[in-house]
Order: sequence, then C-alpha cells, then structure tokens
Amino acid sequence: MTDPTAALRAILGPKGWLSGADAEPYQRDWLNRYGVAPLGVARPATTVEVAAVVKECREAGLAVVPQGGNTGLCGGAVAEQPNAVIVSLSRMAAIGEPDLDSGSIVVEAGVVLAALHEVLEPHGLMFPMHLGAEGSARIGGLIGTNAGGSQAFRYGMMQDLVLGLEVVTPDGAIWDGMRAVQKDNAGYQLRKLFCGAEGTLGIVTRAVLRLYPTPRQQASALLVMPDFAAAVSFGAFLRGEAGEFLTGVEFFSDVGLTLALKHLPDLAYQLETRGDVYLLVELASGSPRVPLDEILNSALEWGMEQGLVLDGALATSGAHRAQFWRLREEQPEGQRLEGEQLKHDISVPPGAIARFIEAGAKVCEGILPGVRINPFGHLGDGNIHYNLSPPEGRGDFGGKAGAFAEALSALATEMGGGFAAEHGLGRAKIALAERNRGAVERDLMARLKGAFDPLGVMNPGVLLRSSQ
Repeated sequence: MTDPTAALRAILGPKGWLSGADAEPYQRDWLNRYGVAPLGVARPATTVEVAAVVKECREAGLAVVPQGGNTGLCGGAVAEQPNAVIVSLSRMAAIGEPDLDSGSIVVEAGVVLAALHEVLEPHGLMFPMHLGAEGSARIGGLIGTNAGGSQAFRYGMMQDLVLGLEVVTPDGAIWDGMRAVQKDNAGYQLRKLFCGAEGTLGIVTRAVLRLYPTPRQQASALLVMPDFAAAVSFGAFLRGEAGEFLTGVEFFSDVGLTLALKHLPDLAYQLETRGDVYLLVELASGSPRVPLDEILNSALEWGMEQGLVLDGALATSGAHRAQFWRLREEQPEGQRLEGEQLKHDISVPPGAIARFIEAGAKVCEGILPGVRINPFGHLGDGNIHYNLSPPEGRGDFGGKAGAFAEALSALATEMGGGFAAEHGLGRAKIALAERNRGAVERDLMARLKGAFDPLGVMNPGVLLRSSQ
C-alpha cells in the first residue's frame, strides 16, 4: 500500500508538509480544549495543491481538517482523530488589487484580516469586518464560521460580504464561483452554503470580497446607562434617529469594566459617573457634510431627558475614540486575567436583550449562587457574549459548565434566538444543537453533508456527529 505521507510530501514539497514536533503549533485549538496529533499538516501554496491533497487523503481514507488562523472558540479547526491531515491555508495569502470602480477585491483564503485592512487603507476603501482576533484570523476561517463582528448589523455577516468563492470540494474538484457580482441568481446560492459550513463541505481557497468606502468622518460616544432595559430603548431610538449613519452600538456591563480596569492598568475610564451598563455608540459617513456630531448630541440630550442616559461623552479625537473602543474590546482580556471563565455566544432579537440578561441571571444564580456574570456584545444585532466567572474567592465552577450551557442555550432558543451567534458549532456545540434545533433542520443539514461529502472526509465531527 502506498504511504500517503510520502505522496503528500511529493505534492507539497519540503515547505509544504509538517509532522512530529513541527506540527504541534497546529494541533490544539485556541482555548486548548480540543485537538489530537494529526498524521501531519499540509501547507499547500496553490489551489491545485489543495485539490491534490484532498484527492490523496480521500483515496487513503484520511480525514481532512481545514485550518485558517485557528482562532475559533469551538474546536472546529483541529483534528479529533490521529488519522487526519490538517490543511493549513497560511501559505495562500495573496491579496489582489482592489477594483476601485466595482468595490471588490480578490484574496486567497490564508489572508490575515488585519493585513487586508492595511492594504486597503491607502485606497480609501475598507472591508467592514472587525473583531478581536483580526491580527491572526484568516479570511477562509472567517468565511467558514460566517463571522460577524462589531458592524454586522450595518454591513452584514461574512456571507453578506462574500461575492464569489473558489472551493475545493470533498472529491478534489475545484468549483470556480469567483463572480464579482452581488446579483447572481442562476440557481442555488452555492457561495452562501460554504459560509458557516466550517470546512465540512469543502475548502475555500479564494474569495471575492465586497468593499465599502472608508468613512471620511466619525462621531463616537461612551454612554452610562442605568440598566439594560434603558440601553435597549435608547438603541431603538438611535436606529431611527441616526439611520444608515449608525455603524456601532456596543454594550458592556460594570462587572466587565471593573475586571478590565483591575487587570489592565493602562486602561482609562474618563467619565465621572459609573452605571450598571455602558454603550459605545458610533456614527460614520463618507461625506463630510453630514452633521454627525449634531445627530449624536441631539440623541444624547434626548436620552438624558428620558432618563435613559445617566452620563456620556463624545470623543474629541481619534485617540479619544480609541480609548472608548479599548474599554469595550478589552472585556474578554480583563475576564481572562481574572481566572477561570465560561464563554457563551448567544443571540436574541435586539428587543429581548434586557429580558434575556435578567432571566439568565436568575438561571445562573440557581445553578451556582454568586456566579459573576459579564455580558457584553452587539446591541444592534442582539449578539450577547454571556461570559461567567466563578464566585469571588472561588477558582472554578464546580463541574457545572454543562449545566450553564444547557440552561442558557434553552433560554435563548425559547426567546427566538440562537446559542451559536458568531463562533459556530465546531465540536463544542453539537450536543446543544441536537437538543435545541428541530429534527427536520438537523436532518436537512445531515443530508446536505451527505450529498457533498458521502465518505465523510471533510472535517468529521464538526457541525454534525461523525456517524451522521
């Protein structure tokens, strides 16, 4: 029998195949919860090499695990069995010239998000995807998990920013869907099937991404709110008042602010008042003639008159704006430095955020009295990062992590929301999906997987159990 590793080395060359100790950096997930040592790591440099690797693995009966920046939080980009090959797209990082007239750009799947931002900046264009891991997250992984980020309510999820794709299918064929048009209704929307598929239907190798003009002005404010109900009400007012100029409405709690200020000494909170909840609001426009400061000031005055806003300040410079954003962006780091934590990626209709947080607090207190709850996220689209820390003076959750996940997922589902808002299912949330998604929905997913990948080669054990 032919040695598949020898065949893979021949396909990829000396820089394209890693094994043993060289493969260890690719082995474990971001949270170090999942991953076994694979047979090796393939690092193809072209789409043709990706296709050849997939064909060889299929013939040899090896699982194929696509991996981008491996920044996911659900274990979807690492192997669950040793008889697997991780396919890293890190060497496929070419960025094409932006099409200024069409507002699009062609990139390879291994492009790091921050690198794309940097390339676009001199052209007056932007790719409106921002998230905490953008310094290491890669485009292919963002497509695979259908990433959202802080501006999803304004510009959409990754599936809304992808115009075309090139994909290697589970049998090693190459689908060329690299059409740089928004309107393409010649049949099934295949490009959207791969957004959120987490590498289970094929490997994305290139993409045509939609670009937007870089805003020529921005207006940002940090607001202190009495509670989450006030934040929801003010957010609804803002959507009507600011309309298409509203690009960011982020929230965090005083629990999270306290942890961030405690562990990050260079972090500055410059308002005089503290509250239970904080909103970071941002307006942007491509025209310097739009009175953004006036719109935001007027909204702030209305909020104070209504008792929805306790205090607030508008950013007076780019540096001031960056300070506001750091308060929101450092929420995960502050909690990480506090110690053990549990992360829950929840979404509910925006109008139900306050009700979910109130009901969730009661649920969590019933499971573990004194548990510290740190909700933060995106008010505009209803995404709540509902993270927990053990009670003061305690270092763990007493084996109750599963109980928290089950209860909060059921609560989100009951409120018409979801338990995998931005991070996908990966390997971590399959059981939750089986309990919180109907049999017909799960069966449709299994049938789709079976049609694309009848041998179960692509990323087995992700989204669906391997036996499905």
